Amino acid sequence: MALVVVTALGFDFTNGFHDTGNAMATSIATGALPPRIAVAISGVLNLVGAFLSTAVAATIASGLVETHLVTPTVVFAGLVGGILWNLTTWYLGIPSSSSHALIGGVVGSTIAAAGGHAVQWHGVVSKVILPAVLSPVIAGVIAAIGTYLVYRISRNLTDDARGRGFRYGQIGSASLVSLAHGTNDAQKTMGVITLALIANGSLAAGSKAPIWVIVCCAVAISAGTYIGGWRVIRALGKGLVEIEAPQGMAAESSSAAVILLSSSFGYSLSTTHVATGSILGSGVGKKGAEVRWSVAGRMATAWVLTLPSAAIVGAAAFKASHGIGGETGVAVIFVILALAGAGFYLRSRGGKVDPSNVNAEWTGSIVPGPAGLAAQTA
Repeated sequence: MALVVVTALGFDFTNGFHDTGNAMATSIATGALPPRIAVAISGVLNLVGAFLSTAVAATIASGLVETHLVTPTVVFAGLVGGILWNLTTWYLGIPSSSSHALIGGVVGSTIAAAGGHAVQWHGVVSKVILPAVLSPVIAGVIAAIGTYLVYRISRNLTDDARGRGFRYGQIGSASLVSLAHGTNDAQKTMGVITLALIANGSLAAGSKAPIWVIVCCAVAISAGTYIGGWRVIRALGKGLVEIEAPQGMAAESSSAAVILLSSSFGYSLSTTHVATGSILGSGVGKKGAEVRWSVAGRMATAWVLTLPSAAIVGAAAFKASHGIGGETGVAVIFVILALAGAGFYLRSRGGKVDPSNVNAEWTGSIVPGPAGLAAQTA
């Protein structure tokens, strides 16, 4: 059981650095906040946001799979699927959904263990798939309208005055997104640990997340956020739209509104989908703005693949650990997961993206400068 909790907190950590860009990419891209200060602010507000609600945690714990058919090994295998998908997309600089990676992993391992009847498909459709389809569209429309209005209202200002004013505004809007991210994403891991505790018999069915679970998850996602997933931050901040401060504030405000509203209803929303839709909407709303639809298309492809890919890995992890048997099987898969994580990290050092180059001119590659150009022509 201890390895399950550790793995869950490991997922929470990857969720933090994978999704930092959702809140701070546009503020970093426009210069509203220096990179290191941006991720520090985001980390603190993720920590605070994690304590504001537990509605999403309840959805994960009891609204997606039949808890009486789930075992700690099933939960562990689902987490493996989520973590490996997060690491893969982080390395490639694709802002995919950590939420869907986690849910896909758990659903896949549950099917492998108990069959498709153990999944509450109505809950998956109504609280995961439908919000995934609708949320980026809604956020994009709101951001497009907001962007059009802020440029319209401020049309008599000089570019310098407008940019300076909206950069200050971005500090507030980006902070609100970070707070919203904490209320939504930290809860997913709370829900998974609670599900594992129920499966282990440590909690009664339908129990809420214990306070120690809430605290541990809040700290884990906050620490991951502070590390900064610079590859994804670059993709969102520089790869989609050449963004200006008014667009950034409109996008961030749209994201915060949609995320906070969904959290209050207990929807396991992808903050990545919302943030990406908002950024694209800010490009559509500004006359003459450059929107790189080819980059957006690659991201959308990853979104479609997230649930099934994580589910396949989750199912495979369950079969492997169950085949080996008992705690030994879980320990073996845990070691393999740790080695895979180390491999991704070492591989990323060859094309490093960090605070010093995250805002470098976009050349079509996540890796800036000569290394990125070489990778394109290789």
